[in-house]
Amino acid sequence: MKIAHIAMYVNDLELNKQFFIQFFNAKSNDQYYNAQTGLKTYFLTFDEGAVLEIMSRPNMTDGDKTLTRTGLTHMAFSVGSTDKVDLLTKELSVAGYSILSGPRTTGDGYYESCVLGPENNQIEITV
Repeated sequence: MKIAHIAMYVNDLELNKQFFIQFFNAKSNDQYYNAQTGLKTYFLTFDEGAVLEIMSRPNMTDGDKTLTRTGLTHMAFSVGSTDKVDLLTKELSVAGYSILSGPRTTGDGYYESCVLGPENNQIEITV
């Protein structure tokens, strides 16, 4: 069994699509639009097959995104090396995204950094 994809609602569909294309080399399908519900979506596919669906619709609610909330709290991307973790973290910082931690080796042995992407969604970058 494998996870087919993860989905998240976003306020700014185009901003989020461009973020994942620019920094994580995502490939996007054409936008899907449902005229009855107002739902708009993109499926973003990453180099090794992971898929993220980003969705937007008129009747969404946007609650607090505290780092210790219940439910899905972050997504992690493996970039292949400590040098790539360092480089991507620096690129995101220069682009104005908040770095929450790292790059560093965590207590459980992972080399990672954590950043806030668009709309304050937490993203972990690891080897």
